This record gives sequence, structure tokens and C-alpha cells, in this order.
Amino acid sequence: MLVQDGLPTRERFRALLVIILGIVMAVLDGTIINLALPDITRELNATAAQSIWVINAYQVATLALLLPLAALGDIAGYRRVYLAGMAVFTLASLLCALADSLTTLALARVLQGLGAAGLMSVNTALVRLIYPKHLLGRGIAISSLVVATASVAGPSIAAAILSVASWPWLFALNVPFGLLSLWLGRKALPDNLSRSEGRLSPLDVALNALMFGLVFLGVDGLSVRIEAVPGGEPAGALWLPLAELAAGIVIGVVYVRRQLAQPLPLFPLDLLRIPVFALSMGTSIGAFCAQTLAYVSLPFLLLGNYGFSHLQAGLLLTAWPLAIVVTSPVVGRLIGRYSGGLLGGTGMALLSLGLVLLAVLPPHPSQLDIVWRMVLCGVGYGLFQSPNNHTIITSAPPHRSGGASGMLGTARLTGQTLGAVLLAMIFAMFDPQGGHGSFVALWLAAGFAAVAGICSALRMRQA
Repeated sequence: MLVQDGLPTRERFRALLVIILGIVMAVLDGTIINLALPDITRELNATAAQSIWVINAYQVATLALLLPLAALGDIAGYRRVYLAGMAVFTLASLLCALADSLTTLALARVLQGLGAAGLMSVNTALVRLIYPKHLLGRGIAISSLVVATASVAGPSIAAAILSVASWPWLFALNVPFGLLSLWLGRKALPDNLSRSEGRLSPLDVALNALMFGLVFLGVDGLSVRIEAVPGGEPAGALWLPLAELAAGIVIGVVYVRRQLAQPLPLFPLDLLRIPVFALSMGTSIGAFCAQTLAYVSLPFLLLGNYGFSHLQAGLLLTAWPLAIVVTSPVVGRLIGRYSGGLLGGTGMALLSLGLVLLAVLPPHPSQLDIVWRMVLCGVGYGLFQSPNNHTIITSAPPHRSGGASGMLGTARLTGQTLGAVLLAMIFAMFDPQGGHGSFVALWLAAGFAAVAGICSALRMRQA
């Protein structure tokens, strides 16, 4: 089904449902398994260090294949890539649920990450096809809301499932939803009106996977070793993560030089020549880094510094995503009426202010003191995300929507990874349990949000 300017209302909602199902499953499976790691370690007779590969296998596979599959969407069609990704993800989820060893589970997670990359690489490009231009802002707002909500809902959903079932059900529940999405998606998802000419180079795909995979493993390994011993003294040998990081950088230099010489690069560096696109990418990386620094450190602050119970801390943290849920529909209507640079800059300013106010909380704050600051952060984040995503996807030519969608996902994962690594270093130098680690993380998060706001505001000069 080819479309000129969006789908009719009924078909649009059906197609959006398919995309929402895919986004929720792909994003949730990046975090939902964390809470089950102790059970997996015990039942599969693995060590805690080995069990981390259940997480890393998924993240590395997703990050390594996000851009190649986005480029494939530009060439072969976003619908085909999305449905193939859903089929692989659903099959891999079943294999994860049936895994009887850590090795088989990790391999199934690699396959699941491949499927997730297919879903996440082209979902925003499909939204651009589904919605007419004058309603595209609302469509991206819905997609951004789903990503933001799913990103922080993983632990809560995992806790609910694990309270009544064993860990394999975290994966098994994906199967019926995946099959439903495949059944609906075959008829509901539109096909590209125009496609890029060319083909994927196996060498470029391999270089892309090696670059992202080795860099991710290197920085993750360094953060784990630095965090292992308080005071910043590294624990264990550093040679392996340093070697991974160095190899990833060397491969990256070779890969980027190859890409710069190509008219239609797999790694769409040519899109960064568009000033608005480049500034939007900088805004996205800074914002996701700030969110990760803040949202992971806040439980330590609430539990360790202020002595709230786990239930109280969970409810207080919920104010942030709830504010995003309330803000996103309003922001979706503002897109197109006001500059994305203005909306994003204002949102990041509010987020930075909220983080600073959390960092200077009094020694014995009331729950209301914390809630309104959380709401301010959520409103700021909600004000930024949808307009920024809209700018990223619309500043690229229509036939490069897949590349832009892939870069959007890459910016999110890059920001989250950077935030996690910085937080590990902070907690290694400053005790997070009743110490200053959480406050340092919040100040740093406020700084990243401010830089993201500056990048966003600079876009107004490009309008």
C-alpha cells in the first residue's frame, strides 16, 4: 500500500497500534530483565558476572544493527524491515523463554536484539508515512511518549510479572503480542512511496557492527571495573576493555573515512551536514544523558539520603513520567506552530532547572517538595522530546527517513550509554549510599540538559 500524504483516520490508528506494540516490546526488553537477573543466575547455574551478558547481548546487537537496518529500510522498504524485525523478535522471545542455559539465553538475546533493531530503526520513518504533514507532530508525540514511558516502566512491569510468574514469562508474553502485531501489520503498514537506490555493503555492515559493539563493550567494561571498588581504584584487569575501546576507535576511523567517500553512506554522516539535523542530534544525546544520570541516581537519593521506603520512592519517581504523559499531547499540538528549537530549548531549560532544584533539596524534604520538582523535570523533558524528534525526521529528505530514524535511535542509545558510564564513575568516587554521589550526578545531569538546551536554541538561527 503506497501513500501520498498519510493514511485515512481509521487505517492510521490501526497502523499506529502496530508501531506502538513494537516500540513497547523493543524498549521494555532493554530494561525489563534487570530485576530477574538474580533468579536467572540461580536457576541457570551462572555467576553474576556472566549473567550481565543477558543484558549486554541485547544492547550490543541492537546498537550494532540499528543503522544498517535503517539504511535497508530506505532501500527495501520500511514495512518489510519492520515486519521482518517483528518476526525475528517474536521467535527470539520464544527461544529466550525456552532457554535452559545461560549460553542459549544470551544467544537468543542477540537474535532478539537484531529483531529490536529492525523495529526501532524504522518506526519513526513509518510514522512519517502514516501521518499527513499537518498531523505529523501529533504522531511523533505519541511515538515519543511511548518510548519515554516504556523506558522507565520496565522495572515496575517486571516486578508485577515476577510477583505471579517465573522469569521466562518476561519473554513469553511477547509472543502473543508479536503475533498480533504481525497479523495486523501485514495490511495496516504502508510502503515507501520513494526509495533510495543502492545496496548494503557487507563490509560496511561488519565495520558498523564492530565499531559500535567494541566501543560499547569497552566503555561498559571500564565502568564496571571502576565502579567495583569505591574511591575510584580500578578492580581487575583493565587491559581487555581498553583493548576493546581502542579497537573500536581504530575500526571507527577506518569506517568513517569509507563512509565519507560514499554518496549514500550506511552511517548517514551526510545528514549531519544539515545544521538543524546536527544540532538536533546534539540536543538528543545531551537530553538522554541527563535523563539517565538523573533517573538512575534518584532512587539512591530517595532511599539512602532521605530514608523513604521503596514504595514511597517508587511513587515519587512516578511523578516524572506522569508529567511527560500529560505534557506530550499538548506539545504535539504546538509542533508546527512554534519553532522546534524554541520548544526544545525551553524544555531543556526547565529540565536543567528541575535537576538543580533536586540537587539543592533541604536535608529533610517533604514529599511535596520532591514531587513538584519531579513534575518540572517531566514537563521539561516532555516539551523537548517530540519537537526534537519531529525536527530530526523532517529535516532529512523523505527518501532518507530510514537513515534519520536510525540516527534518532542511535542518539538515544548513545546518550543513555554515556550517562550510565558517567554515573558509574561518579559512584566510584562518591558513595551513593547516603553520600554525595547522587547530588554530583544531578548537578552533572543539569549541565548536560543546559548544553542540550543551547544546542536546541541555536536551531532558531537556522530557521
